[in-house]
Amino acid sequence: MTDEIIDYAKLVDRAMRNVLRDALEIARDQGLPSDHNFYITFETRKAGVDISPVLGVQYPEEMTIVLEHQFWDLDVTDESFAVTLSFGGKRERLFVPYDAVTAFVDPSVKFGLQFGQEEGAGLAQLTTEDDEAETIETTADTDDENSATVLASDDGTVVALDSFRKK
Repeated sequence: MTDEIIDYAKLVDRAMRNVLRDALEIARDQGLPSDHNFYITFETRKAGVDISPVLGVQYPEEMTIVLEHQFWDLDVTDESFAVTLSFGGKRERLFVPYDAVTAFVDPSVKFGLQFGQEEGAGLAQLTTEDDEAETIETTADTDDENSATVLASDDGTVVALDSFRKK
């Protein structure tokens, strides 16, 4: 036997990023069903992210995009996605590797995923079409940048996988 351990946090993170990819594939192939809409937050300076210099200046660290009614040319691969969105009336193409994504939320069904953050707890505040704010509390493990947390279940319960991690 070896002294190596199974890195469950990394396995869970990868599985959760696959949920993001699968949801994007559904949106690409069938459009967004019912009232579904996706809020995707990503690090703009992460390796492999490709956004226009104008957006890079406007969002130097992190950017949240919304896929709802107007998005074009959604391309989904095993490692990344690309989409065209309108910013101030001008269409911009974005290319985002999944490892740059820090959060994925579909507020229509109160579902969200939070991917590894470097420090502490965060709040994801979403504004719906009715301008009602919905807050989903998230947690992150400060010791492991690969930590991942499922944010909210149907009943609003926060399920933190970090609590099962060996300290």
